[in-house]
Amino acid sequence: MNESYLIEGLNRKDKNIFDLIFKYYYSGLCTYAYYFLSDEDSSEDLVQELFLKLWLSKSAIIINTSLKAYLFTAIKNRCTDFIRHQEVKQKHEQSISKNLWQSVLINEFYTESELDEILEQALKKIPEKCRYIFCLSRFEGKTNNEIAISLGLSKRTVETHISNALKILRVELADYLPHCVLAAMGILTLLNQA
Repeated sequence: MNESYLIEGLNRKDKNIFDLIFKYYYSGLCTYAYYFLSDEDSSEDLVQELFLKLWLSKSAIIINTSLKAYLFTAIKNRCTDFIRHQEVKQKHEQSISKNLWQSVLINEFYTESELDEILEQALKKIPEKCRYIFCLSRFEGKTNNEIAISLGLSKRTVETHISNALKILRVELADYLPHCVLAAMGILTLLNQA
């Protein structure tokens, strides 16, 4: 294949050229991403995002090497960023958990029924589908992969819904979050009523 022709086609937003490049490189890029991530869904998501960015890019793509080298380097960089993000996220969650337990001893306490009411109100502010996925994950112990398969979604989509739910809960429960740990036993009852 004439790479300069392909690159020019990408820059012209030629759908036929784009489709050709996608079909030719997609599976190889997914396999390469899987080498770094060991997660098929995340690998496919990253490759699809790369192609989406290529298609939506308003500026011309400048490739100093070959198209193949450009695409594989871009995926390697995306995988590295994804891994770093996951590590930071995990450290952040561990830090929150540690601080949460420490602050429980310091702050004023609420009764379980008060916390149930606070949690019920916070959960109602999460969009329905997002709340359903969050509850499957956090309260029914389903893995992200299990949820993705049962709902016909990508694992990445499930992770996004859970992350969005947590963002809403962090805002809504900011004043009460340390006390919510104490209501863990009452949460399941609350969710069955909601």
